[in-house]
Amino acid sequence: MIMAVVLRPGRPDEAALLGELALRSKAFWGYDQQLLDLWRDELTLAPREVVVRRTAVAESDGAIVGFVTVEGVPPTGELGMLFVAPEAIGNGIGRDLFRHALQTARDAGFTRLTVESDPNAEPFYRTMGAVNIGSVASTAIPGRHLPLLEVDCTQ
Repeated sequence: MIMAVVLRPGRPDEAALLGELALRSKAFWGYDQQLLDLWRDELTLAPREVVVRRTAVAESDGAIVGFVTVEGVPPTGELGMLFVAPEAIGNGIGRDLFRHALQTARDAGFTRLTVESDPNAEPFYRTMGAVNIGSVASTAIPGRHLPLLEVDCTQ
């Protein structure tokens, strides 16, 4: 099913919805409730963070179906969060959000973005042009390491 999607800036009053969408998206990969509970704080946005993190949302038929954040101070920043609602995965929304994040980064003066990727999402980021530059320790799960990727915003 093809979805008509509009990308727009996120609003502070959407913070709670975005956090819940992030958790539902994370659950798509089969993580159990105990792990999701560990990630809840990490995946929750405060209303003021929606603006500070340069949040963009993907909206279809009035519903938020994904969002992305571009964080930090140029020249190097972070693609902090990119989540798509489980029911919308496979419709190109992640690709559209990623491309939007790159343009947002360019417009803000970033030359590169790093991504601390969920291992399940690493193939997506590589397809989008990110390269693996190492790993980083998980802040939520001791002993777990996440792929650290980087994307050139100048291309």
